[in-house]
Amino acid sequence: MTKSPAPRRHLPTSPFRAPADPLVKHFALGDRVSHDRHGLGRIIGVEDGIAMLVDFGSLRARIVSPYAGMDKL
Repeated sequence: MTKSPAPRRHLPTSPFRAPADPLVKHFALGDRVSHDRHGLGRIIGVEDGIAMLVDFGSLRARIVSPYAGMDKL
C-alpha cells in the first residue's frame, strides 16, 4: 500500500503565486441546487461541513465537500 505524497508547500520567496484555497460553498436544508452530473435537486440531509444528501428525483446522492459542480439556485 503506497501513500500519496504530501502537497508541496509554497515558499514565501517564490516568484510564483501560492495556490488558491477552494471556496467553501454553504448550503442549507431544503435549498434547491443544480449539479453538473445529476441535474436539479433539493437538499434533504446535511452532514456539517462533510457532505450533503441531495434528492435528484430519480436518485439520492451524497455529495461530498467542497461540493464541486453543485450550485445553489
